[in-house]
Formats: sequence, structure tokens, C-alpha cells
Amino acid sequence: MKHIISSDAQATAQAFAEFLIDQINQSNTLNIALSGGSTPKILFELLADEYEEEVDWNKVNLYWGDERCVPPTDGDSNYKMTNDLLITQVSIPDSNVHRVLGENEPEGEAARYGKEISDNLPAANGLPQFDIIILGMGGDGHTASIFPHELKLMHDERVCAIGVNPDSGQKRVTLTGPVINNAKHVCFLVTGEGKAEKIDEIFNKKEGSEKYPAAHIAPTDGTLTWYMDQAAAVKL
Repeated sequence: MKHIISSDAQATAQAFAEFLIDQINQSNTLNIALSGGSTPKILFELLADEYEEEVDWNKVNLYWGDERCVPPTDGDSNYKMTNDLLITQVSIPDSNVHRVLGENEPEGEAARYGKEISDNLPAANGLPQFDIIILGMGGDGHTASIFPHELKLMHDERVCAIGVNPDSGQKRVTLTGPVINNAKHVCFLVTGEGKAEKIDEIFNKKEGSEKYPAAHIAPTDGTLTWYMDQAAAVKL
């Protein structure tokens, strides 16, 4: 596990963008699982504004690490944010965009999306393998849509499952822990002082940190990199 600390959220997005562009340029095909959240929003705007012409978007296949069970036009949709800020702004083929059908019945959609991932991605260790998975971390230590009360999803044998937000009760399709940890590169994008306490607990393995799903991200064979700003990393 390594960490890269930048001055602020914009610089954090820039640091990850440089890694991402390098990976795209080195690859014939790159399968990426995206995240929602404030820092990915900055990242998508940055990619559209500064890298649209520098990237062969034909190489890039977009998936989502988690998605709220809402229609694609809903303001809560991770797909909608990505579509508005990135997909419609760059020349990526429609066939390269693999969205979660959040408008569908949740359990059936989790199974369908898991099958789509398994059918399209190369396998390693008996599981589909993403090249890059982008993760965020909530203030409660959740990642993707695996919340502390559903830590069992970190060990679920399915590719995708349903996570439930403990506050709103909203259902979400999420990659399970084994698939996340099977990726070649797992990258957290975490910014803001509100994340500093959890970062401190996880990085320093303090008592109780094992209840946070984010603390259980440990790639089987791949790399784990935390991209953070100074506010989030202030206690390290």
C-alpha cells in the first residue's frame, strides 16, 4: 500500500489523472470501474477539459464499482454524473460504456451486471479482473457500497451484490470485496478533513478500524494506492 498526498482536491484529481492517462497509453484495452463522489467529479471534469484529445478513448471500457438503484436521469445516479461531465464530452464509443441499470429490480440487476462483467473481463484467480478500480471512502468508512453493517459483502462469492445505505435505506448495486481486491490497481481518491480520522485509524491499524470496509481493501496480486489531499492526510 502506498499513498500520494497532494495539496487539495484538484491536485489529488490531477495526480490520479496522470496515472490513469499513463495506464491508458500503455494498454491496448483498459477496463475501469468508476466511483461517484466529489473528487471523481473533479477528475471527470479534468479529463474532459485537458485530456480529451490526448486519450484514445476507444481503448477505455467504463464500468461502475457501485450505483444507486435509481434511473439514469436521477440526480443521485453515479452514471448521470459521469455521463454529464465525461462521457458526453469525449469520443468514447457507446459500446464501451457499461452502466448499471439502476431502474431495474435491484437483486436481478446485481446478477445481470455481475454476468456482464464476468462475460467481458479477463479472469484471474477465478474472478473477473479490472485493470483499475476507483474507490472513495465515506465518513463511516464504507467503500463502494459496502457499509460497516454489511461487512460480509467483503467476502461475498458473487461479482455484484446489493448494499443498503443504513441512513436512507437506499439500495445500491456494488462490486463485492473479492472482485475489488482482484483488480490490478485499486485506487482510493479521498479528500477533505472529514475523512482524516478514518484515514488515521485505518493507516495506523487502530483498535476498531477493522469494522470499516475500506480497511479490508488489500489487493490479492495488484497495487493499492491512496490518493489524498493534505486535509484528509493531516493525521498521518
